[in-house]
Amino acid sequence: MDTREPIIVVEHLYKSFGKNKVLKDFNLTVHANENVVVLGKSGSGKSVLIKCIIGLLKPERGSILVFGKNIPELDEEELDDIRVRVGFLFQGNALYDSMTVRENLEFPLRRHRLQQTQAEVNRLVMEALENVGLPHTVDMMPAELSGGMLKRVALARTMILQPNIILYDEPTTGLDPVTAREIDRLIVELQHKYQTASIIITHDMHCVKSTADHVALLLDGQVYMGGTYSELENATDPLVKQFFE
Repeated sequence: MDTREPIIVVEHLYKSFGKNKVLKDFNLTVHANENVVVLGKSGSGKSVLIKCIIGLLKPERGSILVFGKNIPELDEEELDDIRVRVGFLFQGNALYDSMTVRENLEFPLRRHRLQQTQAEVNRLVMEALENVGLPHTVDMMPAELSGGMLKRVALARTMILQPNIILYDEPTTGLDPVTAREIDRLIVELQHKYQTASIIITHDMHCVKSTADHVALLLDGQVYMGGTYSELENATDPLVKQFFE
């Protein structure tokens, strides 16, 4: 049994879009300093799950406890307080094209921590870029960066508030294999450096193997099987084996 503190507890979660029942009695626990990968096919509800966790979508039923607070019951002000402590790496990076890298990284600091001096902001920006190996890009525009660099800058922006939780939505999608493996390594390095807990949504099996402390296989709206990568890889159930072939 894992004795670390549960930091995210999802219980009996249901989410539908019209007649399409995406999550059906979904349950998941994430402990402090744990990387949990939610593995599933495209369209299985992985991204819906993390949007429910961050409060972007509201489920029909169920609870989502984050730091002990039930996300579906919170108002916008309470959600904003939670979101300061939860980083979200969007699949499409979501950088502002009209802002420099520095301005993109400053944006969450300006929004959430208005009392910081410019010197403190500068230090946090450079520390975040150094974490992802890109301090030289600080005054560049997003259009000047490669796809892998954009992903790393987006990760730096996600980390700049030093969140307790990070939600990764398909972090390696669209990247070449070498760059994807660099992102995998960064996810693990930042987990160890900042003691973060993470949910990583992916169908990239290299990413699963490299980053997961625990894997939750999402099938038919539920966690069909959970365990370590090795436990799922060695499972004899054909519905599990199909992901490892």
